[in-house]
Amino acid sequence: MIIKSFELDKLKSYKSNIHLIYGNNEGIKQDIINNYYLKNFDGEVLKYDEQEILNNKDEFISNLLNKSLFELTKLIIISRGTDKILEIFNDILDREIADTKIIIKSLILEKKSKLRSLFEKDKQIICTPVYEDDNRSLNEIIQNFLIKNKLSLSQEIKNILVERSKGDRVNLKNELSKLKSLMISKNKVSTEDVMKLSNLAENYSVFELSDNYLAKNSRKVSNILNENNYSSEDCILIIRTILNKSKRLLKIRSEIDDKKNIDQVLSSFKPPIFWKEKSIVKKQAQSWSTEEVKNIIFKINNLEAVVKKNTANSMLFVSNFVSNY
Repeated sequence: MIIKSFELDKLKSYKSNIHLIYGNNEGIKQDIINNYYLKNFDGEVLKYDEQEILNNKDEFISNLLNKSLFELTKLIIISRGTDKILEIFNDILDREIADTKIIIKSLILEKKSKLRSLFEKDKQIICTPVYEDDNRSLNEIIQNFLIKNKLSLSQEIKNILVERSKGDRVNLKNELSKLKSLMISKNKVSTEDVMKLSNLAENYSVFELSDNYLAKNSRKVSNILNENNYSSEDCILIIRTILNKSKRLLKIRSEIDDKKNIDQVLSSFKPPIFWKEKSIVKKQAQSWSTEEVKNIIFKINNLEAVVKKNTANSMLFVSNFVSNY
């Protein structure tokens, strides 16, 4: 049975012991687990990786079914679930599980996924797809945070936070927490305060690299690559940043294709483009066609899959990608 991320209040009345949460938004996954499972839970929490269960299938099922009189209620969280675990859950569904809830966290599952199909069709169990946070949901998080803590931020700072959070509410919440601490001793914060306080300042070269790649400033891209020693984690950040900026660029290009003036599009674009970025964003929009941007997005998605499988050579793959148009 499908319960979408905006319907989660149904979980309170729907009695199911097994919940599949799949998609690329780790922040929403953790919010679901914290707010609907861990909150006020005083039992035992067990965490497994799928491979651990596959390697010890019989032991896992035995521990799941055998329960002593003194044993606490259990919450089992399984990470990186795939179709490989399907057989085990078909077996579990035929048995009675008492006082145990199971959460399976998976990355994106295609429509042809047998695990996804099982959870969508079986009314005994639940699945929830979670997708990347859009600007609207990130702005809502900021607004709820400000109301809860009786704080205020300029729209310019809100735009910076949304832009730099890379579509990830975890990053955004971390930065809001830092701002809250700063605002205890300072009534008003500036954009400079945000950049100094935040990890965003440390990752500035990543954003600069992404902007100059999309602006086809090959010399600047080369200089940034030579001046920075990026780690495998940085490579994922670079890929995600280029991807997010490419998605924004695609929307801009689409509006320009509707016979709109480029300056008009940039001025009225929602969420507003930070004024310091407008010149380079304009150059980006002039450097690519709509079809070319679509092709970039396709290639970036493939690049991320390759990098995750070959972390030792991740920087080589990323460097080759941004150095060649």
